[in-house]
Amino acid sequence: MRPRVLVVDDEPGVRKALQRGLTAEGMDVVTAADGPSALRLAQTGAFDVLLLDIMLPGLSGYRVLQQLRAQGVHTPVLLVSAKDGEIDQADGLDLGADGYLVKPFSFVVLVAQVRAVLRRATSQGVRGALRIGGLVVDRAAREVRWNDDVVALSPREFALLEVLAGRAGTVVTKDELLRAVWGDEQAATRNVVEVYVGYVRRKLDAVGAGAFVRTVRGHGYVASDPELDQVTTG
Repeated sequence: MRPRVLVVDDEPGVRKALQRGLTAEGMDVVTAADGPSALRLAQTGAFDVLLLDIMLPGLSGYRVLQQLRAQGVHTPVLLVSAKDGEIDQADGLDLGADGYLVKPFSFVVLVAQVRAVLRRATSQGVRGALRIGGLVVDRAAREVRWNDDVVALSPREFALLEVLAGRAGTVVTKDELLRAVWGDEQAATRNVVEVYVGYVRRKLDAVGAGAFVRTVRGHGYVASDPELDQVTTG
């Protein structure tokens, strides 16, 4: 799967330019225009890196970062700001940022910083839990919980739900699931994907969480909840 990046900036032109440029660099980009939306999206743990502007409506980038770290979300964060003072940069780094870019910045440098952060995260091998409402996919323990109740899944079912939750709020196609979960297995088909999605849904249904995995007809599947839907559609 491609690296997933959350771009947070209140300027539409900046969001569009970064989304276009980072997509061309082989990344999967989601955007947000305000602090509360950024916080809700980032709380899922479903991103590999956040590009977070500091001056945001509703909640500043500093506060978003502070709340994420307090909640145990350790997704790498690159702060972006027109503020170039040493104190501003130090404050961001002290709150847990992994880097600081001053506007206007070179897109080439931005991409290099994003790739450097991704390399560090990969080398450390630490992947946090994925969260969608009360549903938690613990990637370290290979365990799924719904409101603290364990949901027993087979390794293949866990891998499928992990992919969907890892792109929370975004539609994942059957072909993408085939590549991510089954790889090069020749026997696997789109019908197999449908069968396993059915298995996962039934087990989630049994604990009251079946609505978290939905079919988007003609496109694929999405893992989400009403609050996340509101942010992504907004």
